[in-house]
Formats: sequence, structure tokens, C-alpha cells
Amino acid sequence: MPALGSLGEVTDPGSGPLCHRTKGQIEAEVSKAIIQFDREHFGRGPADVRTRIVQDMIIVRSIDVLTPTEHALVESGSVELVKAVRSKLYESHRAELNQTLRAITGFEIISMHRDLSTRTGERLIVFILKGDLEADLA
Repeated sequence: MPALGSLGEVTDPGSGPLCHRTKGQIEAEVSKAIIQFDREHFGRGPADVRTRIVQDMIIVRSIDVLTPTEHALVESGSVELVKAVRSKLYESHRAELNQTLRAITGFEIISMHRDLSTRTGERLIVFILKGDLEADLA
């Protein structure tokens, strides 16, 4: 459990700014950050985002993420192109996403894994943290 200072702030830099926030509040903040990222980089956000903290993982499920252009590319058979472009975008902004999630959770992001279903328009992102966020929130 992180050490707390006199005002309730986390004094252990590896454990993050968790005081007075619930698991649900942090999950909502992560969802909001992912929506904002998508809006800035794709011109629109997903229809819905569901985020869950599970031990040292943050699992983000985004629904209806494809843009109209991406839908058209998928319909013309360019599924791999859509996946490749999205993958490249996330890789090129990995540091930004890691910094955003670290600011929300206080934990370093060790790795990020993602997959996109062009059939359903859903995307999963799993962030692996350097520490058990769920245990710190318990």
C-alpha cells in the first residue's frame, strides 16, 4: 500500500495519486482519456468505452471505433490496411498514452496490447502496469 502524506497525497512516486478515488472513478478517467485520444487522432471517439482494472492490468473495450472512411476500406477488402494504420498510430503515440495513464493511475505502464475487430468495430486495449493497482485501491 502506498505511503500517504499529511494531506493524503501519495508520497511513494511508484504508487500514484490514488487517494480519495475509487476504482470506478479511475476507470472512468481512463475511459475519458481514451475517448479524448481517439477524438484528437481519429476525428471521433467511440460510441462507448468500458474500462476495468484487474490486478496489474487496465482493460479498455471501445465500441464502434471505426470512422466512416475505415468502414469503407473494410467493405472494399482493406482490413489489414485499417489495422496497420491504427497500429502505427498507437505505436507512434505510445509515450503520450503511457504518460496519460501514469498521470491517472500513478503506475508505470510496462506494455500495451491491442486488437481491433473490423467485423464488430470493437477495440480492446490491455495496459500492463508495474504494480497491482487493484490491490492498492482495496
